[in-house]
Amino acid sequence: MEATVTSCPSTPRWNLERPFLTGRFHQETKGTSRFADAKSFSFDSFSSGPEKPIGCYDTAVQELIVIDDLLSALVGIEGRYISIKRLRGKEDNVTFQVDASMDLALQEMAKRIFPLCESFLLIDQFVESRSQFKNGLVNHAFAAALRALLLDYQAMVAQLEHQFRLGRLSVQGLWFYCQPMMGSMQALSIVIQKASATNLAGSAVLNLLQSQAKAMAGDNAVRSLLEKMAQCASNAYLGILERWIYEGVIDDPYGEFFIAENKSLQKESLTQDYDAKYWRQRYSLKEDIPSFLANIAGTILTTGKYLNVMRECGHNVQVPMSENSKLMTFGSSHHYLECVKAAYEFASGELLNLIKEKYDLVGKLRSIKHYLLLDQGDFLVHFMDIAREELLKKHDEISVEKLQSLLDLALRTTAAASDPCHEDLTCFVERSSLLKGLSTLKDLDIKTISDNNDAEEPLGITGLETFSLSYKIQWPLSIVISRKALAKYQLIFRFLFHCKHVERQLCGAWQMHQGVRAFNACGTAISRSSLLCRSMLKFINSLLHYLTFEVLEPNWHVMHGRLQTAKSIDEVIQHHDFFLDKCLRECLLRLPELLKKVEKLKSLCLQYAAAAQWLISSSIDIPKLEDAPSDTSLGPEKSKQWKSRSLSKAQKLMIRNTAVTDSVLKFEREFNAELQSLGPILSSSSQAEPYLTHLAQWILGVGHDQ
Repeated sequence: MEATVTSCPSTPRWNLERPFLTGRFHQETKGTSRFADAKSFSFDSFSSGPEKPIGCYDTAVQELIVIDDLLSALVGIEGRYISIKRLRGKEDNVTFQVDASMDLALQEMAKRIFPLCESFLLIDQFVESRSQFKNGLVNHAFAAALRALLLDYQAMVAQLEHQFRLGRLSVQGLWFYCQPMMGSMQALSIVIQKASATNLAGSAVLNLLQSQAKAMAGDNAVRSLLEKMAQCASNAYLGILERWIYEGVIDDPYGEFFIAENKSLQKESLTQDYDAKYWRQRYSLKEDIPSFLANIAGTILTTGKYLNVMRECGHNVQVPMSENSKLMTFGSSHHYLECVKAAYEFASGELLNLIKEKYDLVGKLRSIKHYLLLDQGDFLVHFMDIAREELLKKHDEISVEKLQSLLDLALRTTAAASDPCHEDLTCFVERSSLLKGLSTLKDLDIKTISDNNDAEEPLGITGLETFSLSYKIQWPLSIVISRKALAKYQLIFRFLFHCKHVERQLCGAWQMHQGVRAFNACGTAISRSSLLCRSMLKFINSLLHYLTFEVLEPNWHVMHGRLQTAKSIDEVIQHHDFFLDKCLRECLLRLPELLKKVEKLKSLCLQYAAAAQWLISSSIDIPKLEDAPSDTSLGPEKSKQWKSRSLSKAQKLMIRNTAVTDSVLKFEREFNAELQSLGPILSSSSQAEPYLTHLAQWILGVGHDQ
């Protein structure tokens, strides 16, 4: 993910080119002794030493010279007979060497003190290098704490030197006074070596200090020192954290904070981006999280996100702060945890009230329910009447602008005109059928079917199969009603819309059957066709009843109740997404095998409804029956001719009636076969999907009527 690129000032070049400005010149220039002139020292090599080796002096004089050299070595300066060795290319590898002619007892005593000298050099070098801008605030704070420690260390060396000048310091005394600092300095040198090896910064440094402090649990003094170092190093980090959870601002000039900001993602993308990357990836957690914040990292991230949303809305808000709200300490008291929790509760409550009260989230969801879930269908009936001609065209021939004007007309002339949100409703035409659209959408976890032929796009797809409604969602409601959520609403709408279309077509066929009831239809195919039409109507009505009263309404009421008790915007998003996913599943849109069966049944219903007018007109010769004259109005001869013609017409009508009967029987067989094959699938699936029990009862009930 593209994170915010941080830039920091560079260390001036002259600060690196002039070593005497950094304090390291003591180690790189000729060592100076209090008892002799300076000797030559070449970097990366041992000193050639004075003309006289130290072994030429007696033991008492050697001890004085060794003490003098050790005092210099303790602050990183070479002595006359103690030299510093650095390996080329390994600046951190420092060793001290003594003159081989030195008294063995003095050599042993000096070597005991050398680890302290080496630790000082490592720490001093780390302080100098980590004080540069590029190393970040945590390293700066850590280096400052080490610098304060080195001041105490150098004060101890100065006191030892004073005792030496007074003639009160022996080698054994020097070793005695150095021992208390030995463990602490070595522990710090181990931390520094690990930090330098991988160039740690930010959270990694804090984690290293804390892990080393835990590892030294047996040495209280060293553990306390490392905890103090961790505390000092974390102060700057906690300052960044404080601004994030109290103001929603990332003040992180060196990119050390464990929350990354991706400024390329803007809030406007929520209405277009199906994955809602803005909400999930505008602010995200990095891999390096301080161990003491690991358990509440998600809460910290969410708190700042909530404050940012309010700021994006122009609603400036800041978490109330007091003396107890400062995050400058952490430890066994866990006070910082209480501060984070309080900030989260405040930010969550403020944002939830803002979206619920000012932006009327529930009202907007209810409006979407009216239109996309067909809760108020009067506008849709009017729209389907006036837009019928346009919707019957192929999807690539439809004028979306004309459909939009017809939709606006339908909204203004029905009860929807009283809804202030009706102007947010728009229409568009998809390029694929419902089944194809389901297969191309992400995150729906739709099982694929091995039958590739069924996956092919049907030919001649019209606007009735591809028409859909959309809804204009503004920020910050787009956090809840994202592009993904709107796509799920549209899938449900398309399914309901097509079911409504099938119902209207069957109702038209039923009205035609009712219109010919006055004629004696016995012996024709009309009675059989009427029964089939009634069965088809019962099927589609049962399906619509299940979708609306068994699925959408109950789930909506459950979601509405949960939204009233939600404590945060994330809970609102969770409840809303759960509602949509459950509706998709219970509306069969996640069960393609069942959905294809239902689509096949709807297709048969439409084919039958389209053929109904031909079936009726072919079964009964209505105009001739109306024009039939009485026997008394004609002469005997003409009456005989008319009866002969009527007999011929009746024979032709009987032949057509036979053809119509065959057509009706064909429709009936296909419909019953599909219906009966759907019943067992529903019955078996209802064991794993209990909600299908209601639909199975309705469908099987339709089957028993045949």
